[in-house]
Amino acid sequence: MKTIIHIVKKEFRQFRRDPKMFGIILIAPIMQLLFFGYAATLDVNTVHTMVYDRDNTETSRNFIRDFSGSGFFAIDYVAKNENEINEQIDKGNILICISIPREFEKRIERRETAPVQFIINGSDGNTANIAAGYAGVIAANFSKNIAADILGRQGKKVLPTGQITPEARVWYNPLMKTRFFMVPGIVAMLLSIITMLLTSLAVVKEKEIGTLEQLIVTPIKSYQLILGKLIPFAILGFVSVILVIAGMRVIFGIEVRGSIIFLLGNSFLFILSTLGLGLFISTISKTQQQAMMIAIFGVLMPMIYLSGFTFPIENMPESIQIISYFIPLRYFMTIIRGVVLKGTGFAELWGETFMLGGMGLAILLLASMRFRKKLE
Repeated sequence: MKTIIHIVKKEFRQFRRDPKMFGIILIAPIMQLLFFGYAATLDVNTVHTMVYDRDNTETSRNFIRDFSGSGFFAIDYVAKNENEINEQIDKGNILICISIPREFEKRIERRETAPVQFIINGSDGNTANIAAGYAGVIAANFSKNIAADILGRQGKKVLPTGQITPEARVWYNPLMKTRFFMVPGIVAMLLSIITMLLTSLAVVKEKEIGTLEQLIVTPIKSYQLILGKLIPFAILGFVSVILVIAGMRVIFGIEVRGSIIFLLGNSFLFILSTLGLGLFISTISKTQQQAMMIAIFGVLMPMIYLSGFTFPIENMPESIQIISYFIPLRYFMTIIRGVVLKGTGFAELWGETFMLGGMGLAILLLASMRFRKKLE
């Protein structure tokens, strides 16, 4: 045990001599939290809009006023001809153009269908789909108000047919902000980066400077060397988790609704797999640059893409979904979002917890066996 403690102390002394390491461990978590919380968002708060009103009547102006008064549509341009529409869409200055035809008001007065065209820049399909949804709701409400006004003139207080009035009740994320979904996932990303990437770099660095060979010829046993190398990064991983959880509460007001103890326990299980992956990468890498490339492009990026961090797993092809079951980050992402947003615990997430623990132990054991063989 004393030997392991001495190795751990040696690792922390190396961290202290390297100011960049403290930057990665202490500053990077907060920077990523800010970037993902504010920049990485799928919310559409401002829709840059052009209006092409060929009717130019009171009704058409009221229709446009409903859009500008919604708080989402910013009327930036007024087109005089169709060429201006094409020009502004090609330049990317507008997301949507509201094209109102001639005789728009007369058609409504005659109780005829009055077509309105929404010309949408579909380069970003997600944003375009959200903007189209906003526009459809506003147009539907405008049409409903017109129908109610006509019935009012006729002295009718209710519509002649039955209606369905939906009442939406949003749980867990009432404001439906993307950051509430994205920010908890940063904990998993940071754990992956710190425990996997830095572990692989630290071990390979020992190879490059020749100190690993010196450690091999000492009486230190292989398991003592492995534990002494991994424990510091596990500690640093927990420090990053605590920093991000505190940052979520202070900066974004996102509280952990579930048990923090349960969350930290699953963080430890996840760390087992990332430490094992970092250890494995160190056994197949000869330089720090090579270890970094393998860790980022060979392991970290696929894990992020297939874990549900940014893209819903349900929307992926079935073959890709099967592959995602072998990725520990998938289970940890489900656990951390469930604990933070929904307040769920072991009763609801026991399956993910057991899978995460089993995969973590298996990966770490296999990586340790390979590392021990390399030492021998």
